[in-house]
Amino acid sequence: MIIDHPEWLLMLLAPLFIGLMLAEYFIGQKGGMLPESSAYKLPEVLCNFSLAGMHQLADLVTGLVIVKLYFWLFGWKLLEIEMNAASFVALLILQDFCYYWFHRASHRIRWMWAAHVAHHSSQRMNFSTAFRQSLMYPIAGMWLFWVPLVIIGFEPKWVIFAVLLNLGLQFFVHTQWVRNLGKFELIFNTPSHHRVHHGINSHYIDKNYAGVLIVWDKLFGTFEPEVETVRYGVSKPVDSFNPLTVTFSEWRDMFREAKGKHLTLKQRLKIFLAPPSDRPTLAEPETSEQMLKK
Repeated sequence: MIIDHPEWLLMLLAPLFIGLMLAEYFIGQKGGMLPESSAYKLPEVLCNFSLAGMHQLADLVTGLVIVKLYFWLFGWKLLEIEMNAASFVALLILQDFCYYWFHRASHRIRWMWAAHVAHHSSQRMNFSTAFRQSLMYPIAGMWLFWVPLVIIGFEPKWVIFAVLLNLGLQFFVHTQWVRNLGKFELIFNTPSHHRVHHGINSHYIDKNYAGVLIVWDKLFGTFEPEVETVRYGVSKPVDSFNPLTVTFSEWRDMFREAKGKHLTLKQRLKIFLAPPSDRPTLAEPETSEQMLKK
């Protein structure tokens, strides 16, 4: 049963993902239905698949330790929760709420952004962009955000299944093929909402952190509708299709800055924990020196 081995969920969904990518390429791109920023380029697609494979391998390896920790914490659970339809829906909603805060933290804490930037570094948006994941998420601390679910009383295997199901559902919002989904947009994260999230347009930066439910962004003031053409990428371009460069470039830069001479301990910690950037626009980057003076 898949719930006993939730780590295989994304592999089971892989044929569907690949089928949609092929359809997007042959029908959408070849049919002239999609903009250039949606184009599939072989070097980038290979990079995206490599990043996905590295991410999966890292999750399998580190998951052995994390699952043991979850089961240890499960011994301190607050509630005895029997899994049924109602409790499963409750788990999905709570997990999505936790995901919102994980995702928001990944944009506002540089240590976490160093892992997440791999996902945003492409200047294109198509289904293969969803495969751009980082093997560094366990180091960045993603697993910490699911700890409350275990302590509440949800069995670890169900928590992991909910996390992976959420991630799998997010595949479908990485496209320019779908423009608007009407009333569905009011409650759920959609391709339109997520295109905004990947934008470097000044008023799109750090918006729409939703996993499945866009209501969290509306509740916590981070919602922005798609009103102009999205420019994709990050304000400090990686400019590489080497998956190792994409994965580690921000970690390299962060540690290099932290090793700077004459920095106090507080300044060094700020490099790791402060937002990666407070610049209002792409044209006005904030230097490390400016950040440290705050």
